[in-house]
Amino acid sequence: MNNMCFIMKKKLFQLCWLLTLLLVSISFADVQVRDVSVKPRYPWNGLVDITYSILCGETDDNGEPVDIYVDFKGYDTVLKKEFPMISLTGQGATAPLKTGGPYTVTWNAAKDYPTLNSSGFQVKIHATVKMYMVVDLSGGPDATHYPVRYSVKGPNLNDDTCRTTELWLRRIPKGKFLMGSPEYETGRKSDEIQHEVTITKDFYIGVLECTQRQYELIMGYNPAKFQSADGLRPVEMPSYNDIRGATATAGAGWPTFGHKVDASSFFGKLQAKTGLILDLPTEAQWEYACRAGTDTPFNSGGVGRYGGNKNDNIGGYSRWHTKVGSYSPNDWGLYDMHGNVIEWCLDWYGEYKIDAKSCVDPKGADTGNVRVLRGGSVYDNNVEGCRSAARNTYIVWGNNDGAGIRITCHLTN
Repeated sequence: MNNMCFIMKKKLFQLCWLLTLLLVSISFADVQVRDVSVKPRYPWNGLVDITYSILCGETDDNGEPVDIYVDFKGYDTVLKKEFPMISLTGQGATAPLKTGGPYTVTWNAAKDYPTLNSSGFQVKIHATVKMYMVVDLSGGPDATHYPVRYSVKGPNLNDDTCRTTELWLRRIPKGKFLMGSPEYETGRKSDEIQHEVTITKDFYIGVLECTQRQYELIMGYNPAKFQSADGLRPVEMPSYNDIRGATATAGAGWPTFGHKVDASSFFGKLQAKTGLILDLPTEAQWEYACRAGTDTPFNSGGVGRYGGNKNDNIGGYSRWHTKVGSYSPNDWGLYDMHGNVIEWCLDWYGEYKIDAKSCVDPKGADTGNVRVLRGGSVYDNNVEGCRSAARNTYIVWGNNDGAGIRITCHLTN
């Protein structure tokens, strides 16, 4: 990942900015951040304009420039403290860019860091083309390590490797969206109050639901009720406790213990063998990824496998769950987020907290009796149950043949 660090100093009543450049090369693509200009507004009103260019020679399958993800981060060099750069507007703030420029983004420093009168602080710009993360499961349950690689191109769904020995996750850029549903949406429930949410960090999420074969390669067995010989259907039946561990999820669980999971659990094994924070998505991350920039009930022209079409022979099966990736994806290339199996999320279920602080990287209720599931399943006879905003719940120890897993990688920077 390319890191460009600009050290800026501000003294009381006077702004004096000192810029220092740090470049770290990456092996899979030539990405450079150039022509950087950092200018506080004068007279000072709390806004900082950052101009930069990005150069990358990588192309996709069609020969087009790949998406480049840009992240902005701050650090107070005196207080030894990181500070968020959330209040960003402009190019690269919430969506990926292509090679080129100059691009301009404006940071509301007064809002994010009102005590900006320390003797020095850093603003870091990170640029990466790590669009897809690929976890190699071919070593099976006895492997001591699962290799991880990155790709600028998505999986080939004509090759079932992405449904068996490899886990493919897509990078989702940070941003803002309207979570929940408007009052006029058909099928809306009272717990879907619409509110703006900010996701402050990129994350990776599964292109496909975790399959029976992938679960078996990690855990050594296939728990699914509706098993397929090729293992290409989504895994179902693991409880929340099976996925994350009964000890780690006891009591308050998420968010009190963060991403701590039992070593013997599904995510315990994945974390130990990859060194990554692989876990379930938060409810907000799930809906943000599902919508992919849409504000409609569904993220594409149609929905996947649900009760109304479970008899269709799509994906090679005539009933119930079907081969993952058989229906149309959303604009971020994610499949089966409407139907097939409903998907576990980290959060305890509760009414949405809509105060300003809670709407930044929300983590749901502090405690509860049931966890949230999203996306609908073959048990939803009405398509409204598969909407982007639809919420469902289940007990943490319960095995549900309609519930499955979409793996998420939580990034630390």
